[in-house]
Amino acid sequence: MDPRRQVPRTDVVLADPRLRDAAGRLGRPAVKAAVSAAQQLVREGSLSPESVADAAVSALPGTAGGLRPVLNATGVVLHTNLGRAPLSDAAREAIAAAAGNTDVEMDLVTGRRAKRGRTALAALRGSVPDAGDVHVVNNGAAALVLAATALAAGREIIVSRGEMVEIGDGFRLPDLLESTGARLREVGTTNRTSIQDYEKAINPASGFILKVHPSNFSITGFTSGATIKELSGLDIPLISDIGSGLLKPDPLLPGEPDAATTLRDGADLVIASGDKLLGGPQAGLILGDATLVERLRRHPLARALRVDKLTLAALQATIDGPPTPVRQALHLDAALLRDRTESVRACLAEKGVPVTLTESVAVVGGGGAPDVRLPSWSLSLPEAYAVSLRQGATPVVGRVERGRLLLDLRCVPATSDEDLIAAVLAVA
Repeated sequence: MDPRRQVPRTDVVLADPRLRDAAGRLGRPAVKAAVSAAQQLVREGSLSPESVADAAVSALPGTAGGLRPVLNATGVVLHTNLGRAPLSDAAREAIAAAAGNTDVEMDLVTGRRAKRGRTALAALRGSVPDAGDVHVVNNGAAALVLAATALAAGREIIVSRGEMVEIGDGFRLPDLLESTGARLREVGTTNRTSIQDYEKAINPASGFILKVHPSNFSITGFTSGATIKELSGLDIPLISDIGSGLLKPDPLLPGEPDAATTLRDGADLVIASGDKLLGGPQAGLILGDATLVERLRRHPLARALRVDKLTLAALQATIDGPPTPVRQALHLDAALLRDRTESVRACLAEKGVPVTLTESVAVVGGGGAPDVRLPSWSLSLPEAYAVSLRQGATPVVGRVERGRLLLDLRCVPATSDEDLIAAVLAVA
């Protein structure tokens, strides 16, 4: 029989209660498009006619076809492929409140236009008093591009060869900076760069010195580098890209530079990410000398890189709110984690699941603190569970080591333990 004769009519499929409900939430065009795509699969012979409604439902945003909430049981606190920092409840509530009309650029007292995101910027400035002013763009790379364009287009950026990093997915610092029209003046060697190397490179064409924290790798052995304090003594602007977004020192992460200390040591500008150790939304943070920050803010490119009201709302709630999920996961007591993991293990074992408790090691991730290892505990399951858990109704992502699937609960909210148990039992 011609497959086209087997395709169910569109109006019949749209009468499915699930699709009627989805049309009210997502709009009829989006739902009809999902139905049409499922009907086409029937014509191609890759879907049965009776499965059209199910396939259309699965393809709608918010289900299998869109972004899906995932339980991060990898033991990687800032997992880039899972969206890095999970937002706090305060940040999520702030996003919901800001989803409608807001006073993002209006003074409600005077009724006149006001500085965009002024309350979020004030919160950021208040959290780092050493900053003369602050600005926010849409990610860390954008902050660096804005600085290079505004301060060094057609000029030179002096940077150590040991700091010419690749930031992920093939994006390399030299390519990023040269795309702005700046020229790179490389100094030193891969493992050693001295203050004298920078001094010799300074010339009338110099725009600024860039100090990049190599946050996603480490070099050990015969190494040395010029410090921020040393470089601040040179008669040229100094920009420090600290990467991971730590605003204040954290004893757990002694090797990670923070914005407050870097500014006190003499950096003119500090660039950092908002969705890493800060635990907030994706954003590029620029802090430092008020004159330079204003110069960046007024550059035409700043308009193209600005953040939306939802990011501003989430950023302010992250800074002013309670400890973020990222901070809680990093500082979680290993003994408490063991007790919790054992409780989940016992529940699964009682149902016949072949699971054991094992010591493991968690990491920071997200291109931060590559040398830090966090003592942790995991559920150990057969490797065959991995794929099915990722594809379940509540996706659970773990990591496979030595033929076993490890589920580290460090980054799984305790309130989601029942969901994780249900997901494992469904696979079992």
